[in-house]
Amino acid sequence: MTIAGKIFLKKGKEISIERKHPWIFSGAIQKTEGALTDGCWVEVADYKNTTLGFGHYQNGSIAVRMLSFGKEYPSADFWKEKLTKALTLRRAVNLPSPATNAFRLIHGEGDGTPGLIIDYYDGAIVMQAHSVGMHNDQTELSTAIQEVFGMDLKCIYYKSQSTLPGKEHSRQDEYIFGLGGVPHVINEYGNKFYVDWEDGQKTGFFLDQRENRKLLGEFSPGRRVLNTFCYTGGFSIYAMNSNAQLVHSVDASEKAIATTRKNIELNGFDDKTHSCFAEDTFAFLKDKHGQYDLIILDPPAFAKHRDARHQAVRGYQRLNTEAMRVIGPGGILFTFSCSQVVDRQLFYDTIVSSAIQAGRQIKVLQHLSQPADHPVSIFHPEGEYLKGLVLYIE
Repeated sequence: MTIAGKIFLKKGKEISIERKHPWIFSGAIQKTEGALTDGCWVEVADYKNTTLGFGHYQNGSIAVRMLSFGKEYPSADFWKEKLTKALTLRRAVNLPSPATNAFRLIHGEGDGTPGLIIDYYDGAIVMQAHSVGMHNDQTELSTAIQEVFGMDLKCIYYKSQSTLPGKEHSRQDEYIFGLGGVPHVINEYGNKFYVDWEDGQKTGFFLDQRENRKLLGEFSPGRRVLNTFCYTGGFSIYAMNSNAQLVHSVDASEKAIATTRKNIELNGFDDKTHSCFAEDTFAFLKDKHGQYDLIILDPPAFAKHRDARHQAVRGYQRLNTEAMRVIGPGGILFTFSCSQVVDRQLFYDTIVSSAIQAGRQIKVLQHLSQPADHPVSIFHPEGEYLKGLVLYIE
């Protein structure tokens, strides 16, 4: 890569970079050198002109996303080295395995690659850029992916049309290596799922709930399970494969419900123990008192920025209150928030408020988070976005 220019930080603003936090905000910049354009590589120096590292520049609140720290220039094998380190971490936690052949290979800041997401689906790679710098480096990234995976790689699908900032950087989602077929079948702890990265949400599947789905299976035998905001039925499949008495899947999206039905059939089940409902979750819960003894609440992010946080908290509170009211005695509630701006303590406090409003005695059984292939850098705690609780409702 070519270093297009240099950024000098104001005195004192180098401290966070020395602590390896990957973001430099625009207000921390004293001056710049060179013709800086969105997505270009820049050298970052302190006010004394001591090199601190290198990263992608982008006009906005986060002006630089750091990709390396220290004085050493990024090598020609920079991206191959990043991918190799990330894959080494996944292999250390037994991914992939004979029972699970889908995982997140690159998780943004957690892998030292802010602005980049790469998911692996049994030989197929889906790459998603959230910054202009990663968009500009897609060719180098594609080459590195091919070098790391070799003959095991089936295709690379670049899916960034909806994630890149600014229309001037947008492009059609497309295959940049090989040709893949969708829907594509993956295995997750022996459960089968269709993945459609072309038309599905995100990269096609929510890999971040894998370990929580497995845990849900342990609570499911003999229980009547309600999976709300079910998307493609991940929790539902685990519950049915764990001998739940019945499973109901609810989602407002007809398309999501159609995929859930396909996944139910893929795993060898029929409508005798499973039913789908294309309905709003809040409306569905109103007249269901005592009908379920295990409920999953896994809504989409109610807040994607701080300005919406108050409304998000109210939404989580209302949703959990209603579920706590209708669940049967001795019921289990799996409840989640994937809103990054709603931190773990705020989410917990919101659930406490719901418990008070519902008037039920409730015990916390477990705290849940994202899995090991969605790592959180110790220098970037903001990377922990998925929060969950397993609750016992007396």
